Amino acid sequence: MSRTSRFTRYATAALAGALLLLAGCERPPVDPVQRGYRGTGMEVVYNPRAVELQVPLNQPPAPPGPPGPNEGPKASQVYQNVKVLGDLSVANFNRHMASITAWVSPQEGCAYCHNVQNFADDGKYTKVVARRMIQMTQKVNADWKPHVAATGVTCYTCHRGNPVPAQIWFKAEGQDKKANFIGNLNGQNTPARTVAMSSLPNDPFTPYLLNDLPIRVNGNTALPTGNRSSIQQAEHTFGLMTHFSKSLGVNCTYCHNTRQIGGEWNGNPPQLVTAWHGIRMVRDINNGYIVGLTDVFPANRKGPTGDVAKVNCASCHQGAYKPLYGAQMAKDFPELLSYAKPADGLPPPVSEAQRSVLFFNVGSATLEGEQAKGLVQLIATLAAQPAAKVTISGYHSAAGDLAMNQELAKNRALGVRDALVAGGVAASRVVLDKPLQTEANISGEDPVARRVEATIK
Repeated sequence: MSRTSRFTRYATAALAGALLLLAGCERPPVDPVQRGYRGTGMEVVYNPRAVELQVPLNQPPAPPGPPGPNEGPKASQVYQNVKVLGDLSVANFNRHMASITAWVSPQEGCAYCHNVQNFADDGKYTKVVARRMIQMTQKVNADWKPHVAATGVTCYTCHRGNPVPAQIWFKAEGQDKKANFIGNLNGQNTPARTVAMSSLPNDPFTPYLLNDLPIRVNGNTALPTGNRSSIQQAEHTFGLMTHFSKSLGVNCTYCHNTRQIGGEWNGNPPQLVTAWHGIRMVRDINNGYIVGLTDVFPANRKGPTGDVAKVNCASCHQGAYKPLYGAQMAKDFPELLSYAKPADGLPPPVSEAQRSVLFFNVGSATLEGEQAKGLVQLIATLAAQPAAKVTISGYHSAAGDLAMNQELAKNRALGVRDALVAGGVAASRVVLDKPLQTEANISGEDPVARRVEATIK
């Protein structure tokens, strides 16, 4: 081969290599947004061609028109088996149901969640899940304002017209160690989209968005003198940080000061605090609302390890620094901005000769309204039978955190006991039973799951 031919071949190879390296860079022009002092590298670089593709995917649907006055018969009085949003008027309830259909199942329609031959039927798992997700949305808007602020979320924030949100995650399958001939890879060198196809551990979600492992891994002393941080922890942390950047379409400077990425809070952008709350919000959603529905979902909706689909930052953000670029959809649905009003939808207390049943509002250990009047009747019954004793049992839902539910059931029973004693019933006549769990209340909304039973013997 001639010297010219060899030169041409080498030059072509060098050019191809250079083009390959440049393929990983942003092709100009780009739009830098400065987020700090000049010379500190505090800027986010946007590719306008990528943003142009992203914008149509983050547009909110047209609002259905303002809600009407919440007057007249309530949905729970007109329709059967309405366990959430039952305090809405029939017109506003139907408005909300039509919106959910457009947000979640525009192709499948109402039949995706309902048996259209009997809308009161709970036979479809999607209906049970939908109830719990409405509760979850109210929780996010009411209790996680440090992350969602006044913008709030709706079902559309995650679903975007799809029955199953596009951005969900399952636990990764365990490593096949080939009869233990190889060590623990820690999920590395198996490139996954969860970590932008890098060699970082491919499940950064289980440690931090399901479990509560520490994320900040920099130590205050040199290894190994008391510094318990490790490179392995750092790899998991950077996997999560990579997910953040990809999900929001930003880089590290969106939340971090380049001069102290792992340092103190002072000097970092306010988004760092917002992200801190966001991590805990997602963890609360996964553990408090989604994992509890695992047994409700069919096998084909679960992951390879049998777990239910969970949420991460991408579930809402989907490539935008703010979901839907900050569109305030939730303000058009005030019923999603707070929990149901106290005392709405509770059945009347049960007052029988030797048995009394008192119902409580969600998360409350205080009897209100008609339920408090039922307690007065119980005291009168015990006063008429001075030799009788009363056994008090607190019940709780099968959904949510078991320990928290048991504690709430215990506090409700203790509250009833204290009220009886204050009403003149001797403490020696009151027997407390252990908290009991109701059956078939996976949605967590059945008031029967939130009760105290008093049995006179």
